[in-house]
Amino acid sequence: MTRRHIHYEAAFEDYLRSRGLPYIAVDEHRKAIFGGERVKSFDFLVYHPAGDKWLVDVKGRKFPYDTDGQKRYWENWITREDLAGLTHWEEAFGAGFRAVLVFAYHLQRPLRRPPTDFLHVFRDEQYAFMCISLAEYRRACRPRSARWDTLSMPRARFRALARPIQYA
Repeated sequence: MTRRHIHYEAAFEDYLRSRGLPYIAVDEHRKAIFGGERVKSFDFLVYHPAGDKWLVDVKGRKFPYDTDGQKRYWENWITREDLAGLTHWEEAFGAGFRAVLVFAYHLQRPLRRPPTDFLHVFRDEQYAFMCISLAEYRRACRPRSARWDTLSMPRARFRALARPIQYA
């Protein structure tokens, strides 16, 4: 397993192994160069059973996320660099490859209602993996923070489009 210090990615890799899905973990510390510019790498190349090859960027989030005593659900923000990097990779790999965002939700206890019934236990913690294609995300996202250069989707739209990895 790679990047064991990032528990979201380690949990996702454990999920892939437990399902026997072929994958390649990507070394994120070495950024590629496209046209003289450094491009953020994706996390995993996954050979999906349906025949697609996924270029996966794992986004770890707590579910719910607690900020100032307020619980926030379905956090789905990404950076513009994430969007640009995955776009470059999808174009470079071409047909048969699909850029996919996997939101790895680390379920916080107590939790009345998880985001899906399909949960993965890793190191005694529960995770839910929700997927959305980069194309769908790009169409529905909007600026979240100019300061942090982030984007996000409205929660209701994200919930309508994102699928548990088992159904993706």
